[in-house]
Amino acid sequence: MDALLQNIPLGILAMVTFFLVIGKIFIDQRRSPNSPPAVPGWPLIGNLLGLNEKKPYLTFVKWAEDYGPIYSIRLGSSSMVVLNSTELAKEALVSKFSSISTRKLSNALTTLTCNKSIVAMSDYGDYYKMVKRYVLSGILGTNAQKRNRHHRDTMIKNVVSHLYSKIKDEDFYLVELREPFQSELFQLAFKQSLGKNVESVYVEELGVTLTKEEMFQILVTDPMMGAIEVDWRDFFPYLRWVPNKSMERKIQQMEMRKRALVKNLIEEQRLHITRGEEISCYLDCLVSDGNTLTDEQLIALVWESIIETSDTTLITTEWAMYELAKNPSCQDRLYQDIRKVCGSEHITEEDLPHLQYLSAVFHETLRFHSPVPIIPPRHVHEATQLGGYDVPAGTDIIINLYACNMDKNDWEEPGDWKPDRFLSGEDEHAEMNKTMSFGAGKRKCAGSSQAMLISCMTVGRLVQEFHWKLKEGEEENTDTVQLTNHKLYPLQAYIRSRPEEVRFGRF
Repeated sequence: MDALLQNIPLGILAMVTFFLVIGKIFIDQRRSPNSPPAVPGWPLIGNLLGLNEKKPYLTFVKWAEDYGPIYSIRLGSSSMVVLNSTELAKEALVSKFSSISTRKLSNALTTLTCNKSIVAMSDYGDYYKMVKRYVLSGILGTNAQKRNRHHRDTMIKNVVSHLYSKIKDEDFYLVELREPFQSELFQLAFKQSLGKNVESVYVEELGVTLTKEEMFQILVTDPMMGAIEVDWRDFFPYLRWVPNKSMERKIQQMEMRKRALVKNLIEEQRLHITRGEEISCYLDCLVSDGNTLTDEQLIALVWESIIETSDTTLITTEWAMYELAKNPSCQDRLYQDIRKVCGSEHITEEDLPHLQYLSAVFHETLRFHSPVPIIPPRHVHEATQLGGYDVPAGTDIIINLYACNMDKNDWEEPGDWKPDRFLSGEDEHAEMNKTMSFGAGKRKCAGSSQAMLISCMTVGRLVQEFHWKLKEGEEENTDTVQLTNHKLYPLQAYIRSRPEEVRFGRF
């Protein structure tokens, strides 16, 4: 085939390809009379130019104002239906799940996830069900959460100790929360996944010894940035034979480094397991007798457990502390609530069900600062209906979670951060589903319980120990970056330990 292509003049090949693409797009654009409203676009490229800003979810909201909560767009040769309301999102994720259960990944994500080998990005089927059982058994299920309790307690203790080391007398002292919390979360991820913390490691395949900061770069920062790399062939799959070498090299380099590091970490821990050493961790579950995972799948799953513990929980916790430092009345209310429930004792996980305002702070932060503003696209593999409109097989579905959480029909004054809106006394699980930050239906995120435990315990303890006040000018630092809603600039706040007569034991 390569020889045949080389013997065809480039001009003729380009012309044939052009007409094939035009013909395919023309066929795809034939619309059912009951199709969702279509946002007008340009020939060939569709609505791509309209999505050139860094926050496409805001563009989706603008289009919803003109075309309604459900509409279709074209990104190159792909047809997509965008959902901008909670009602429509739940219809797609729950009642029409059987028709919309597969993932649509970009070329970059396909490479970084080892062709959908991780739980979050795999298609719903036997493999998904199997690896979800593994992650529940090894990390996220009730029994696993109990096993890892001491790791979470140590993490919070270390963050508090670090902040106390910065304080001088009773004056407010400027700190950044992200660095110590991010470092401790990363350690927690290693302990849960591999059974131990890793300060540094020599990776033979790379020929270097990596520090913890370099490991974080390889396992978390680089993949998150790589996930948003744009490959124009994603929008024109009929031209996938055309090389995009610079982008391919960049993503493949990220994947090679990530794979080499995780493989090395796994091999080190496997040695301990084969020696009969008792290691209670996710890896132990993945390599137990009877498991049929390939080496590539094993590497992908261990990496997933590390990155997912290290990223979105950090985002939610940092935004929650930002809002509490910005809103002193809310911070004081939370502090008084903690004192009422915990008295002179440190807050514990057993206290969380009784701390309604802390739960409200958590859920309102999920709503207002959605960690993932756009749910990863789903693919319609059999024709269905959404919102009363016909949606043909082959269509991609985009759920604009940001629009759902800012919908004036569902939320009073959605542009304000108001934890009180979650003090309705409803069931905790109902509240967790209300913002859909953890998805819905059969593919609901398995990590919701751990995320709430870590974030609520950290926020509660930080408010219990310190008074927080934003640095001057920090109120406007709300820009975000990366695939998730990561705060662009780390939170900077002045902290002061609580007065001695009301302060709790430090450690």
